Amino acid sequence: MKLLIACLATETNTFSPMPTGRLAFESAMVSRQATSLPGNLFTAPLHEWRRMAAGRGWDVIESLTAVAQPSGTTVRAVYEGYRDEILADLKTHQPDIFLMSMHGAMVADGYDDCEGDLMARARVILGPDRVIGLELDPHNHLTTAMLDNANLIINYKEYPHVDAPARARELFTLAADTAEGRIKPVMCAHDCRMLTIIETMKDPGQGFVQAMKDAEGKDGILSVSITHGFPWADVADVTAKTLVIADGDGEKAASVAEDFAERLWEIREGLRPGYPSIPEALDLLEAAPKGPVTLADMGDNAGGGAPADATYMLREVLERGIKDIALAVFWDPVLVTMCQDAGEGARMRVRIGGKICPDSGDPVDLEVTVRAIREGMTQKLGDVEMPMGTGVWLEANGVHLIVSSLRTQCFAPTAFTDLGLDITKMRALVPKSTNHFYQNFVGVSAEVIHVKTPGTVTPDMTIIPYTKRDGNFWPKVENPFT
Repeated sequence: MKLLIACLATETNTFSPMPTGRLAFESAMVSRQATSLPGNLFTAPLHEWRRMAAGRGWDVIESLTAVAQPSGTTVRAVYEGYRDEILADLKTHQPDIFLMSMHGAMVADGYDDCEGDLMARARVILGPDRVIGLELDPHNHLTTAMLDNANLIINYKEYPHVDAPARARELFTLAADTAEGRIKPVMCAHDCRMLTIIETMKDPGQGFVQAMKDAEGKDGILSVSITHGFPWADVADVTAKTLVIADGDGEKAASVAEDFAERLWEIREGLRPGYPSIPEALDLLEAAPKGPVTLADMGDNAGGGAPADATYMLREVLERGIKDIALAVFWDPVLVTMCQDAGEGARMRVRIGGKICPDSGDPVDLEVTVRAIREGMTQKLGDVEMPMGTGVWLEANGVHLIVSSLRTQCFAPTAFTDLGLDITKMRALVPKSTNHFYQNFVGVSAEVIHVKTPGTVTPDMTIIPYTKRDGNFWPKVENPFT
């Protein structure tokens, strides 16, 4: 058996002003030997596939891996160039199985559905009988082109996305069984007409995911996935969907997908956005009996394509005079370089944030002390190390700021502690993240509060200015089925 593996992944926030070009990919990872490098969220599946194929004595061809941090629309020539490299390998090697790690919400100039475009072209090359498997982030668009051209699509089940390796193993096994004639997968998706944030580490999202797992392996059901949708993309297919793979039974797949869509609808009140504003969240902080309290800056999440330099929370903290509060991670490679030149212990006048776009807010000028500098920082997401680049800890009279050279969301308290900050002495921690922070912060926090901050990743789905889909989705309307 011959297996070809590849990865082309980025998440496109079409409302972000930052283009995703070749440098954006090269600063994260572009390689034809990705499995010889440490795995990240999107390359961890390739490591699993190569290991499992080696265990079966299969031939493995590793094609291109290109990964970029979530950002704005991908430059057309860059997408086409990377896509065509992978397609050329398919033409040359003609594998029995093609497994690919993608995001599912990649948009390029002229391509609202990069994943579907690549799958359709791959199917033309490989013909109807070879197996194509696709592993996706659940914040995808799950288009008809993806479903029509892949044999198997499996999403990560968890948000935070801690299960990419496990889902990769699942996909490999199903692809092998398909190629060897043991199963005949049939996929069916159901539109839930919902757009909301589904946190799977607590109920009701946690129970929903457990029900998906419990359904698998019974009555011919091979896999159950939930697509949350990526709300910050102006594309026609943005919506939540359920996806079921059944063994040779399309009616069964459709029935179970509809059943899970109805279950999601039934728990919608538990998923209804009810996040406090910045002033409301800071009121809660000031009333909290103990700390640290974690306040998530949801609107400036680099993991959703935001610049990670918004100052709305910082400005309110300073105006209230709140001390012993730590905020991370601000993206400013220029400021990082200035701090490296000045050295630890230096006192500096610096300008924080407000640089990239109007959604970043106004810059804040502060006198700071450079408390620590560390190169090559990483953060954990599940078992995967996510790069952070050079980190700098700045203090401004009891307000602590973590600045990085690479744009990244705050995944873990190590963004603070690896620089020497004692978080047990903080009243509050403010990670710039929508939900990936949760798994690592909940255990060290007296309380966790998701905050409805302004920015290019607003958690308020009802105000996103779509032009390519209608407004007939919950919670923008209470009943989108009438």
